[in-house]
Amino acid sequence: MTMNRPSIHRRKWMASAAAIFAGGRLALPGLAASPNFPAFEEPSASTSSANLLKGRAEHVISIWLGGGMGQIDTFDPKRRGDAKAKKPGSYYDSIDTSVPGVQLCEHLKNIAPLMEHVTVVRTVHHDVIDEHAAATNRMHTGRPIGGTVIYPSFGSIISHELGAASDQAPPYVLIGYPNVSRGPGFLGSKAGYLYLTDTSQGPAGLTRPDGITLERQSRRERLLKTIQSNRKQPSDADAPDRDLRRQYEESIEQSLRLTGPEFASSFQLSQENDDLRNRYGGEFGQRCLLARRLVERGVRFLEVSHNLNFLNGAGWDVHNQGIEKQHDLVRELDQAVATLILDLKEKRLLDKTLIVITTEFGRPAEFDSGGGRGHQGNAFSCVLAGGGLKHRGAFGETDELAKKTVSNPVSVPDFLATIHASLGIDYTKNLYDGDRPVPITDNGKPISELFA
Repeated sequence: MTMNRPSIHRRKWMASAAAIFAGGRLALPGLAASPNFPAFEEPSASTSSANLLKGRAEHVISIWLGGGMGQIDTFDPKRRGDAKAKKPGSYYDSIDTSVPGVQLCEHLKNIAPLMEHVTVVRTVHHDVIDEHAAATNRMHTGRPIGGTVIYPSFGSIISHELGAASDQAPPYVLIGYPNVSRGPGFLGSKAGYLYLTDTSQGPAGLTRPDGITLERQSRRERLLKTIQSNRKQPSDADAPDRDLRRQYEESIEQSLRLTGPEFASSFQLSQENDDLRNRYGGEFGQRCLLARRLVERGVRFLEVSHNLNFLNGAGWDVHNQGIEKQHDLVRELDQAVATLILDLKEKRLLDKTLIVITTEFGRPAEFDSGGGRGHQGNAFSCVLAGGGLKHRGAFGETDELAKKTVSNPVSVPDFLATIHASLGIDYTKNLYDGDRPVPITDNGKPISELFA
């Protein structure tokens, strides 16, 4: 039996009503923004649940290094090179770490003594090196752009599979600028994110607009409850309307929770002591501190962007002279991530929280004509820390110039499957875009060595 879709006019009215009752400015994942309902899913029969790798992590803080971090200058250092002489190699010296045989760049001196809590996956690879946006999409979805399917990001998949850890928080928060690569794709907007760009203010949509007083907001809430209590219950013939109405009501309930003082207090970093805030460092460090506070509040997945171009004029995209002050980026990353690890450990949250560091692609050992580096996708580093994994400092080996994989290659789907497995998500299951089955990780296999 084919059911008629609700009319466009009704959808527009309900979306507008949601915005009005919520104060007029709050866009929430729970309110469907398209005519598609959330995707159906079912387990894959390919792997018995008893044989699945399952970790014990409950949250993810994913740090995105926009531009393309050079593995040879950070987490997979090799022999020292010379940009002026065009001698291939690392831009910096290497230092030992707390894990014997594992070295890092000299500017990662705070992370180095914590490497027993960290695994640098040094052999991640894909075939997208010409275009940053396409590589960003590949790292977030594990798939190439193309066809008619808009694939969900791994943050949205985690949000879809596990929801928030508390009913007082959204499941997915992006601290950075919104982008379709971070979005829910065919899963629908319920698996989307709440975002902010300024840690000093928090999400603008969580504050009442000018002219909407607390008394006026309360009147609207009372009116909403009256409408809901007096509304006639829909019949079975009105199933599409009933589903849409349910999503609308869930969005209203979530908006009221998130605009309340309890969740809003998460963004008040001034509640933290000055010493801790100083140890985290500048704006990027404050983003990491906020991420820890949101984990405590019950947010399941956070992405924290670190692409603050003003530090070296180019961010992590170090062509030409951009490489000359790359060390400023590395030091800022080092300070914030090391403090985050120690902070989570002190609060007994490190085993529950998986820290992920990813980037579009890596950088070759050779220097370009301006002294910087180009793009490299055939071998580069991503990082996992905490999350209850069996860490080993590094996994996978590259050659003498970090250009080719020598052992243990890890595809992007493999890396994403490792993240899902750490959270206890079935990485073999299918999601469904309509009636089309879509493997949740494009058949990725987790790094089994990281699971006890």
